[in-house]
Amino acid sequence: MKMPPFKTETQEAKCWAKNQNLIADRLEQAKAAGRLGKGTVARVAGERAGQAGASPTITIRLAEEDLARARTLAAEKGLRYQTYLKMLLHQALNSEEKRAGRR
Repeated sequence: MKMPPFKTETQEAKCWAKNQNLIADRLEQAKAAGRLGKGTVARVAGERAGQAGASPTITIRLAEEDLARARTLAAEKGLRYQTYLKMLLHQALNSEEKRAGRR
């Protein structure tokens, strides 16, 4: 099953909800066949990390609630929270550059 492009998150959520039994069945079939792997987001993040080389280590203070939220969301995506936070920062910087007309 190929998922169509969605115009809104609501549209995507409705599609996932409507097809959840089919998706669960396909997941079970893949599991039984030994074809499960890491999710695309986790795989791509890992590949990028390997290509980028060593990153400088920094310290940043975050509110405990924000860190807890980041850990939860990262786990849902199969990522380490540090990787997830780097992805969010990267997306925000790109967005700000576009808004400022720099890209």
